[in-house]
Amino acid sequence: MAEFNNVRSVTEMPEGNHAKRSFHHRMFLEPQEKKRSMKALVVKQAKKTCSCTPAKVKDYVFGFFPVLQWLPKYKLREYLLGDIMSGVIVGVLLVPQSIAYSLLAGQEPIYGLYTSFFASIIYFIFGTSRHISVGIFGVICLMIGQVVDREIQRAGYDLEPAVLSVLTDAAAYVNTTILPVNQTLQKLLCDKSCYAITVGATMTFIAGVYQVAMGFFQVGFVSVYLSDSLLSGFVTGASFTILTSQAKYLLGLDIPRSSGIGSLIATWINIFRNIHKTNICDLITSFLCLLVLIPTKELNEHFKSRLKAPIPVELVVIVAATLASHFGKLRETYGSSVAGHIPTGFLPPRPPDWNLIPNVALDAIPIAIIGFAITVSLSEMFAKKHGYAVKANQEMYAIGFCNIIPSFFHCFTTSAALAKTLVKESTGCRTQMSGMVTSLVILLVLLVIAPLFYSLQKCVLAVITIVNLRGALRKFKDLPKMWHLSRVDTVIWLVTMAASALISTEIGLLVGVCFSMLCVIFRTQRPEAPLLGWVAESETYESLSAYKNLQTKPGIVVFRFEAPLYYINKECFKSTLYKQTGVNPVWVKAAKKKAAKRMLREKEVDSSGNQTSISMDFVSEPLGFHTIVIDCCAVQFLDTAGIRTLKEVCKDYREIDVQVLLAQCNPSVRSSLIRGEFFKEGEDHLLFHSVHQAVDFALDAEGHSGTSSSK
Repeated sequence: MAEFNNVRSVTEMPEGNHAKRSFHHRMFLEPQEKKRSMKALVVKQAKKTCSCTPAKVKDYVFGFFPVLQWLPKYKLREYLLGDIMSGVIVGVLLVPQSIAYSLLAGQEPIYGLYTSFFASIIYFIFGTSRHISVGIFGVICLMIGQVVDREIQRAGYDLEPAVLSVLTDAAAYVNTTILPVNQTLQKLLCDKSCYAITVGATMTFIAGVYQVAMGFFQVGFVSVYLSDSLLSGFVTGASFTILTSQAKYLLGLDIPRSSGIGSLIATWINIFRNIHKTNICDLITSFLCLLVLIPTKELNEHFKSRLKAPIPVELVVIVAATLASHFGKLRETYGSSVAGHIPTGFLPPRPPDWNLIPNVALDAIPIAIIGFAITVSLSEMFAKKHGYAVKANQEMYAIGFCNIIPSFFHCFTTSAALAKTLVKESTGCRTQMSGMVTSLVILLVLLVIAPLFYSLQKCVLAVITIVNLRGALRKFKDLPKMWHLSRVDTVIWLVTMAASALISTEIGLLVGVCFSMLCVIFRTQRPEAPLLGWVAESETYESLSAYKNLQTKPGIVVFRFEAPLYYINKECFKSTLYKQTGVNPVWVKAAKKKAAKRMLREKEVDSSGNQTSISMDFVSEPLGFHTIVIDCCAVQFLDTAGIRTLKEVCKDYREIDVQVLLAQCNPSVRSSLIRGEFFKEGEDHLLFHSVHQAVDFALDAEGHSGTSSSK
């Protein structure tokens, strides 16, 4: 532990036959002993990591499978009822959403049910949060759908029917010969929906591998670059793209899905070009569903404190719409687009298509980052609320395995979802046992009920997806409050939202991250740098521009720089210091030299002229202060440019008889100054632990110099 010693610095001043001594109290910190060498630390860590004991194996297994820790301690009477109720309710809500979001991801409805089923089971085993609901998330489904559409187009599935028929016949012919089959023709042997889930599952596998790798290498710090305002803006911007992608189903239009940069604008242009082809039956159905869903959702939200469980209006709408479509023969009579055949049971497992990995590896990176960032942030939020701890690293493993394992069972990417997590928490969830109950509800649908949704119109699924975007779109109401709290965060939100909506989701995320980092750089590039005044009857110094009734010490200027001092803001530091003190030492030195030269010339012309006295008066004109104290409490670090800047400032001011003192430097800054040889031998006492100490020292030193000069 560091020791604090009060030591007196003694300065002797000759005064006739007597010696007058000035005592300046200084504080010395005794540094800790040097730690072991890096080699010793590496060896120690390697031994610790590679050692294997029964206790360590047990801890590792229990840490990797958290279910083994909490399941034996499960309080049946206390937890079971709440877990069953929340599991059933979330399952009932998840069934229609799984079917609807499958459409958004460019997949058949059955694959959405598979995804929700497997995700709940796997998170039950690996997850550390008791409350979050892992499953389908709209924004990630949108990102998957964009990649799926692109790969389907590349593979030739969006060709005209006549061309597609010729290619299929050619594939069948070539298959009966010994000639090698072209890769495109091979793909055509798998129909469009089969290829779509192959692309989705392959990308899910890669995203899961990325997430597990991030957990293994403990690079979860990546998520710190995704601030709350950035994520919120990204989700809102993506919500506009989701709404746009679903608008064609509301109108019953059969138009290709736009992808790439500017897809939102391109989609709306296509919609308005084809609006005369609107299916009136789908339009009326969409309008009626909106009339039922929106008010009921609002009632659920308004009376959530009184309702034991939210009204499952989505399930009611799906059942009613399916019955109306089936008995009204809407597909046969009006040409409405329906969900089609949804098989029961499970398809046999199949590995991802390894040949597709180069095509989707880059696309999986933002999906993996968004997935684990949302999952970890929700886990920590609900853990803090309910007073337990989650392991962020284990959460990355959990969400990674929720993607890797299901990718072999025809599933697409999952993450935690806020809306379903809130429902789960509010309906009595106590542990992840509720996730198993949710899986059983979905299993019942998969084994028995799924085929009954054959006649369900796609426009109903689109309405469900759009209505669930209300939360993200409502963020616009929070903008005035956000602006009042932080204008920088508001601008980050607006830039990320606009980029995600108008350019593309992936580029929007990248733009948001880059812009938020630039904002941090700009804030340190031109930080606040006020002059400080003394608070009477205290040892505190505060900003003169922020507070009234502060006092200044004669001949002393106290300056605070509120940012790290490094290569980006070093010029700002110097210019602000010169502006605040009113003295640029470089200009003063130049003026003195110029005046001295002029004086010499005038002496040569006329040794008794008046101009010489004016020049001498200018040269000896007082500056108004003799000491600058730089308060470094807000300087987190120095780089080489920062150290060089401080050296230059001290040297320049010293040359015009102004001393510069540093106060309140943190250990990192002090260490940088020592390594950078900032202090000359014997000058380390000019570094002070408080502004008050530095000011007292300056006053004391000036008092003695004044006494000495008078003598």
